[in-house]
Amino acid sequence: MKTIAAVVYETGKPIEIEELELDKPRAGEVLIRYTHAGLCHSDVHIAHGDLEARLPMVLGHEGAGIIEEVGEGVTRVKVGDHVVCSFIPSCGTCRYCSTGQQSICDMGATILEGYLPGERFPITGPQGQYGAMCMLGTFSQYGVIHQNSCVVVDDDIPLEKGVLVGCGVPTGWGAAVNTANVQPGDTVAVFGIGGIGINAVQGARLAGAKNIVAIDPLENKREKAMELGATHAFATAEEAQTVITDLTRGQMAESAILTPGLMTSEIVNEGFNAVGKGGTVVMTGLNKLEEQNIQLSGSVLTLFRKNIKGSLFGDCNPTVDIPKILGLYQSGDLKLDEIVTKTYRLEDINQGYDDLLNGVNVRGVVIHEH
Repeated sequence: MKTIAAVVYETGKPIEIEELELDKPRAGEVLIRYTHAGLCHSDVHIAHGDLEARLPMVLGHEGAGIIEEVGEGVTRVKVGDHVVCSFIPSCGTCRYCSTGQQSICDMGATILEGYLPGERFPITGPQGQYGAMCMLGTFSQYGVIHQNSCVVVDDDIPLEKGVLVGCGVPTGWGAAVNTANVQPGDTVAVFGIGGIGINAVQGARLAGAKNIVAIDPLENKREKAMELGATHAFATAEEAQTVITDLTRGQMAESAILTPGLMTSEIVNEGFNAVGKGGTVVMTGLNKLEEQNIQLSGSVLTLFRKNIKGSLFGDCNPTVDIPKILGLYQSGDLKLDEIVTKTYRLEDINQGYDDLLNGVNVRGVVIHEH
């Protein structure tokens, strides 16, 4: 069948809209009609070359839609199911899934290669085989994906909001709740209020933090952070450092959650300085794999027993946590409607990413037309 998709052919060049050919689902695979896709920063990393991926690639790793067809042996979903796609699949049987660490499932090792198990490429076009970002390629009207990437959700969940729970919301929420293990009464600093940072703010609030300090140079981001749970917001780490010192009588924050578009050594140092004894620095942002962006005093790390933790997908288990987070949305405890700034058509994808990079949006969403 044919599908219209947004493709990156060469890093540094605009994303192109192409008509491509999509194979039928095989064993363990499903055909999904994507209804919505989220504009998340990780796709920019592919388009700009910050993360090295196999090209050409259909971008998009936050997706929601309806199952149209299932292949042989599929048991997790059935035709007609509404699903949110997990950007890290969960096989359920590898060492990590078996120990409650689905966010580092072995099956996720090929997400930047873009093929399904068996090095299968369901998408073909003018340049041969096309990869799909995170084995999903949600910037396409249709996709053939593995059942292990699907999480069934209630039919009454609006998919234009549920789509956000495929990556950005759990990554931020879980960075606070799971990785930082925020406790009632804590002081938490969040560096960068984009799609991940705003949900770190929400996660810290739900976990009972007393002080939530948001740091972002853009006024609209700071305002949104205050709206959704931050107690203080500042344009610079220097301003925040002074207030954190005063709020805690010099004890400093229990945790600093780093969610910038590009992780730099400067941001890591700022987060490290914001936490006190026994404090935890949580890193969720990315940069080039070879980039050395942790340059800290090992003596301070030791003497103050500080911790630095990498957090992927907010240390969430998607088969459990995606429905849990959507339940918090349904109860009104977690805000999703309020973080969507603008929606786009697929052909406007480059404008959407310009808006993301220019700080216009907290979150943008693509609405697929069929």
